[in-house]
Amino acid sequence: MAEVTAGVMRRQAALAGLLAWSTTLPAWAASVPAVLSQPALLTPKALGAATLAVARAGDRLVAVGERGTVLLSDDHGASWRQAQVPVQASLTAVCFADARTGWAAGHLGVILHSVDGGATWQKQLDGVQAAELVKQAAQRSGNAEAVAQAQRLVEEGADKPFFDLEFMDAQRGFAVGAYNLMFATTDGGKTWEALGPRLPNPKSLHLYGVRARGRTLVVAGEQGLLLRSTDGGASFNAMASPYKGSFFGLLQTRGGALVAYGLRGTAYRSTDEGQHWDKLNTGLPMAVGAGMALPNGGFVLLSQAGDALVGAADGLALKRIPAREPVPVSGAALAADGGLVLASLRGMRRMELPAH
Repeated sequence: MAEVTAGVMRRQAALAGLLAWSTTLPAWAASVPAVLSQPALLTPKALGAATLAVARAGDRLVAVGERGTVLLSDDHGASWRQAQVPVQASLTAVCFADARTGWAAGHLGVILHSVDGGATWQKQLDGVQAAELVKQAAQRSGNAEAVAQAQRLVEEGADKPFFDLEFMDAQRGFAVGAYNLMFATTDGGKTWEALGPRLPNPKSLHLYGVRARGRTLVVAGEQGLLLRSTDGGASFNAMASPYKGSFFGLLQTRGGALVAYGLRGTAYRSTDEGQHWDKLNTGLPMAVGAGMALPNGGFVLLSQAGDALVGAADGLALKRIPAREPVPVSGAALAADGGLVLASLRGMRRMELPAH
């Protein structure tokens, strides 16, 4: 279980320490944690707090992080201000379907929804509700082992975090997290369906990344776990993995190629929806903690030390851009002006990519 404590969250560098806090709370099983009903504190210190993910909402940038912090920038990351958030649970993922409609997810099974570009948020799901949905799905499956696992989830309470979000549009989306948590929505998050009981994941390994294209979903996780659905999530198959260590994230390029990345500088690329994988030579000894697709069909990976690795759309070679400041990067987004904006344990940063 060394990998669990060293890098259980999707962004290994940012979330390893936070997991110890979120998975040692059995006393909360009897009630909903107070932080799920208390709004995030509005404080100048939030501007320098640990941020764990960032996404574009039109021309706006929206970053999320510890204690429910959400930061907004309308000047390409030059300055930030804090948004109103109804919870104090740390947020690990953020995703926007358009300039106004987005979601954030994180600790204690929380999923939040925004319809104003991230300025305000409403809670759609929490860990108590999520556990009950898993139990209901397990009971429908008729699998006694799945029912027993779901019952334990209910008894343990709202202590399981989400790690990643994927929305194809304003209605259809997926969330994945610790201990085989996977949920789907077809109505913008008004209702959620638990998919975990149908996953071929008998060890309940953590799910760190999910990407969708058409009706094909690919999930990457702990101990090299790779799962795929070709029917929109109705069923899943386990795929042969090229790596036995943990994948901490999964990105999809404009052309549909998948890149899975994780421990010890590991990165693999697939051009056939995960059936076959080619190893990328990152030259890094430390974990790759974040990645994103580029408009030209390429992609960029970010290391735990803040180095950037830029990949082309049609090759396996990576161009390394050394970090000017060695900060653990946990998320990345491309600003409207072309600058690379980074979420890190020391707040938000900008990096300029070479012309391409």
